Amino acid sequence: MSDERTHALWEDKYQAGHRERYPWDVVVSFLFRHAPPRPRADVQVLEVGFGTANNLWCAAREGFAVSGVEHSATAVEIARARFADERLVGDLRCGDFTVLPFASDQFDLAIDRAAITCASSADAARAMHELRRVLRPGGRLLSCLYSSRCTSATSGTLHADGRRHDISVGSLTGVGPLRFYTEEDVRQLFAGWTVHQLQHVERRDVVSAEPVVHAEWVVIAEKPQAIV
Repeated sequence: MSDERTHALWEDKYQAGHRERYPWDVVVSFLFRHAPPRPRADVQVLEVGFGTANNLWCAAREGFAVSGVEHSATAVEIARARFADERLVGDLRCGDFTVLPFASDQFDLAIDRAAITCASSADAARAMHELRRVLRPGGRLLSCLYSSRCTSATSGTLHADGRRHDISVGSLTGVGPLRFYTEEDVRQLFAGWTVHQLQHVERRDVVSAEPVVHAEWVVIAEKPQAIV
């Protein structure tokens, strides 16, 4: 499955009515624990792959200055309409998170809620480079990456791009190609960052004889004050 087919899959989902209205709890915790001690209107928050902007909606309601990049034009349209209806301000753009349309050293906080994990190994590296570029020194990134311990990581076909395609079992069936990360993969992805948190979060659904495991890495990392 090519990236264009992946984007088409998600475009179809949004056109068919897929919506995420409320923020993920891990994002809420990140915002309130790691925002710098300044007036919220002066705190710049970026999200890559924001979907219908449920996380940025929360941040905007709480007074943060928000921006985001999302590939699906339909999702961006939905997000902008919601912001307009609620008189919220946000710079919500349709684009590619491997080439961010923002200035260097612009943002205090950045959010990747299972967006980069959808990318190939090469694109994930490009996205991390861009996130590091646009964060201010001392700015922090929350990144959620699916773990190789997921049941879904046992299905489909592993391609040269580092992703599993045609996932057919587990909690991530039907979401398109995904890269499942080992701890070593995560540490390599965050080389050059100051990592403050590296958690492995695992949930086991035991309703059936064969448990279904959903697992992900939750990383909080800081752009160093002096890049080496």
